[in-house]
Amino acid sequence: MRVLHLSLTDFRNYTSAEVSLARGPNLFVGSNGQGKTNLVESLGYLSSLGSHRVSSDAALIRQGRDSAVVRARLLADDRELLAEVQINRSSPNRAQVNRGAIKPRELPRYFTSVLFAPEDLALVRGEPSGRRRFLDELLVARSPRFAGVQTDYDRVLKQRNTLLKSARASGVKAGQLGTLDIWDERLVALGSELVVARDRLAADLAPEVARAYAAVAGADHAARLSTVLSIRGATPDDETTAAEGPTESIPADEVPEVFRQALARVRPTELERGLTLVGPHRDDLFLSLNGLPARGYASHGESWSFALALKLASAAVVRVDSPTGDPVIVLDDVFAELDGSRRERLADAVADYEQVLITAAVEGDVPSRLKAHTVRIAKGTIVDEAPVAGGPGDGSVVPEAGDDVRPREADTEEAR
Repeated sequence: MRVLHLSLTDFRNYTSAEVSLARGPNLFVGSNGQGKTNLVESLGYLSSLGSHRVSSDAALIRQGRDSAVVRARLLADDRELLAEVQINRSSPNRAQVNRGAIKPRELPRYFTSVLFAPEDLALVRGEPSGRRRFLDELLVARSPRFAGVQTDYDRVLKQRNTLLKSARASGVKAGQLGTLDIWDERLVALGSELVVARDRLAADLAPEVARAYAAVAGADHAARLSTVLSIRGATPDDETTAAEGPTESIPADEVPEVFRQALARVRPTELERGLTLVGPHRDDLFLSLNGLPARGYASHGESWSFALALKLASAAVVRVDSPTGDPVIVLDDVFAELDGSRRERLADAVADYEQVLITAAVEGDVPSRLKAHTVRIAKGTIVDEAPVAGGPGDGSVVPEAGDDVRPREADTEEAR
């Protein structure tokens, strides 16, 4: 899969932007604060319905506007399609594929990307919520139907927490709340599906992570990962506390019963706190180097290599399972953080992907073999773009009537 053409309207600092992209590496170069990251962030949103920089969609809409539009012409299996999402400030978002309306959550089945950015260092050093989000986004990229499973689980979890809070306020005891049993069964059904899928995903990721870490770091530090399950007894007292070790895996057919037993065990405490204390929303991913927890023991360079290995492993897993082929690899401001040898090893690691998008403030930080198609950005405007080879017959994009082929001057206060 690759992106042929990207169009933005009122996204971040861009009033309007049009840029054609080539097969292989594409480099966006410009000083900090010019809007390079905004371009690749828009594609990340198209594939995940979220931003790697902010949690609110409203931040993606240009100041003073009610909506933003991301439109991309894609090529997958020699078939072109047009994917679009309209991000609205005060109404539900809307999406289209080939001008036909779809639910926004269906977009990831049409476009897959794997993005690595400085923020991803938190996968190693940050809180469990970031690692859960990493697994869940990868689940959706691998099998888009899990977007619905996650949404349904979150809805049931919210309803169950509301009931627990109400019970706590009214002083209801553990054995006096039959309604909770109904929500427990829904939580177990949906949560078990997520637990099993995450566990299988972690098992598939593990060998890829080990290989990717050795490739990027140039040394084998026994990079390992495994799941930590709250229903297995991992302490659920503080959801921001990282796990100190993995838990024993559970056979898939036994997960629902283990989940039910865990809910029964913690129900008195849940009623005291008004909060659901076990389930996939409280799980974690345990990362280790040379047998020690990466969080707290890994150096800055080792943490960077581990975070990068997680994303490279993600791409390796997705390319096997995705019906659309290779994911688009996005490296956002990554090379500045790496030494020369790691830069070259990273270039080797992504060399065989169909399309790679790179942002950099300093062109010299990027290996020369990744500069085949370079787009320069200054003051929120694309000022220089290398021509994309080919014509209409080989998959290149001819702008629609009325389209600009250069963005107008953009506001710079939201740029990066």
